[in-house]
Amino acid sequence: MTSYEMLPDNLPVPEDDGAASHLPGLELPIIPLPATDGRQVDLSALSGRAVVYVYPRTGVPGEPLPEGWDAIPGARGCTPQACGFRDAFTALKDIGFAHVFGLSVQETAVQKEVVDRLGLPFPLLSDAGRAFASAIDLPSFTVEGKVLLKRITLIVDEGAISHVFYPVFPPDGSARQVIAHFQALAAAAETDGEDEDR
Repeated sequence: MTSYEMLPDNLPVPEDDGAASHLPGLELPIIPLPATDGRQVDLSALSGRAVVYVYPRTGVPGEPLPEGWDAIPGARGCTPQACGFRDAFTALKDIGFAHVFGLSVQETAVQKEVVDRLGLPFPLLSDAGRAFASAIDLPSFTVEGKVLLKRITLIVDEGAISHVFYPVFPPDGSARQVIAHFQALAAAAETDGEDEDR
């Protein structure tokens, strides 16, 4: 296990700054994004339910993390988050997700290395020009002069954001959080159906 795959102790917990409150219910713009599998993915045109976990940046082997990275609430943990979605991929499919994506402002070449190194069964999307992030005003922060996206998980149903997880912490529990939420919804719907049948 590499250092990128482990979370340090005592990471600062991000607080809800309200920067995602406008997102639930938002219809997505038509902005194709390059994917690591060679496609151009337009999230607004997808059929079925998608989960898109947005992350700041994954560590690049041989390159140091930005100075003070671990002290920035919500910054550290992109690789553990990706591994969490990798390990939960089948479970997400089983509860009805037609698509799983990761999204960051890193270039596709960097993302391809991550997909190969971690064995991700889903593609990563590059918003290197921040066209998508700017269009829907995704929460962001600046480090070493670079604008990065804050960690947020979007649930997209038929081209619109139906649910948002923000802030996301701990990052390695992100996929489990999504699964637990939708399992709870399914259980509640089943209970309601049983009540109606009585």
